[in-house]
Amino acid sequence: MENFVVSARKYRPLGFEEVVGQEHITTTLKNAIDSNKLAQALLFCGPRGVGKTTCARIVARMINGFEERAELNSLNIFELDAASNNSVEDIRSLTDQVRFPPQSGKFKVYIIDEVHMLSNQAFNAFLKTLEEPPSYAIFILATTEKHKVIPTILSRCQIFDFNRIQISDMARQLRKIADREKVKIEDAALHLIAQKSDGALRDALSIFDLMVTFSSGKEVKFEDVLRNLHILDYDYYFKIVEGLLGENVSAPLLLLDDILKKGFDGQNFINGLSAHIRNLMVARDERTVQLMEVPDKIRKQFLDQAAACDYSVLLTWLNLATQCDIHYKASKNQRLLVELALMKMAHVRSIINPEELQTSSPKDAVKKKVS
Repeated sequence: MENFVVSARKYRPLGFEEVVGQEHITTTLKNAIDSNKLAQALLFCGPRGVGKTTCARIVARMINGFEERAELNSLNIFELDAASNNSVEDIRSLTDQVRFPPQSGKFKVYIIDEVHMLSNQAFNAFLKTLEEPPSYAIFILATTEKHKVIPTILSRCQIFDFNRIQISDMARQLRKIADREKVKIEDAALHLIAQKSDGALRDALSIFDLMVTFSSGKEVKFEDVLRNLHILDYDYYFKIVEGLLGENVSAPLLLLDDILKKGFDGQNFINGLSAHIRNLMVARDERTVQLMEVPDKIRKQFLDQAAACDYSVLLTWLNLATQCDIHYKASKNQRLLVELALMKMAHVRSIINPEELQTSSPKDAVKKKVS
């Protein structure tokens, strides 16, 4: 029986061309290596799971001319986890190693992960070596919290800011991996996985593995992902908005009751409703439709429902949902707070003046608060 390797490790990029969503970083690094203008101290910062350590390993491999992943175990490349090795002694041990030139290859590369976890004393012990390293030493520091790195360290590094990976880019990468693994999975399911991962490809791959395991190698359906990730289906919000447009209080309240009985949190619901209303607002203008990060099939439903909504009403609904979210934690009867927000939304159309209901532009919309 073969040992299972998670997708995040199995499909870790070996070259810059395989890195997803960080073209501004990979292009700069590749050009720097090709033109022999790579700085000796680099700081990779950005959210988790976006490719910081991966790019550091690729740089280490390329500048030494290593072709195989196994070469990363050579004596030329050192990886230090600053989260668990953050003392002065750990840094002094590292700086002692720097004095010895590489036995093979051109450079010794030191990759320090979570560098913000180093103590101030450790940072200070590292300063001199970082500012004037030997010609054969390259330091690559990686962190998710750049603001915790002391300014004297930042001033000695060339800084690369990694972006959150776009949902569309992640969905495409997941589709490639699904095709390689011969896994049948719906595009909407891939999009939902990418959306749930919050810009981190590593998280998306972990969720993907979970869904494949759940399906036992069979087809992964959109409904399966919804159920396993405990996410509310878009249909709930479409039905609630239909009830609100018809000034029908009963339908949204009954849907809310069904949602709460399924174990969903009231604040998650109201946040999801806010996102739904926001998507309806951007769907009213052709120039902003692209701001909706939803599957194509769902996008059409938003466009159809947005055509029946007035901008002033949507704006007031969004304000009510936001106020409900703000006061949710402090409320002693949280369910009533959400129900009250839905009741107010259902009667917004009767409160706003008829001539205001025809507004189709944010400039003309009346920003009226319902208290």
